[in-house]
Amino acid sequence: MNEFDQFVKHQLKAKYYVRYADDFIFLSASRPGLEEVLPDIEHFLRLRLNLNLHPDKVSIQTFASGVDFLGWVHFPDHPVLRSATKRRMLRNLADDTFDARVESYRGLLGHGNAHTLATSLR
Repeated sequence: MNEFDQFVKHQLKAKYYVRYADDFIFLSASRPGLEEVLPDIEHFLRLRLNLNLHPDKVSIQTFASGVDFLGWVHFPDHPVLRSATKRRMLRNLADDTFDARVESYRGLLGHGNAHTLATSLR
């Protein structure tokens, strides 16, 4: 993905780009600007890295409605745990109350607006 990072930096000159592993987001004040670079991104990923964007996971939306990234929905002033992530966490803890797993989830919850949920874990 380093090749993609270099493409974004040098060719697209994206100012607000975040990537973790194969997940990435672009932020822009201009919706048309994002719509303009999307075909370039798809083309680069397909031809150079033999990757395709998942059609259900590409969206252009306002920052105020929240940016879904890495299990959290990020709002301008706070992140909130994604509902599916919360359900999966609670299901995993119901099956297994291994102390290290509980502490791992507490660590995850410490990164956002989930204090009540973190204190409710066994």
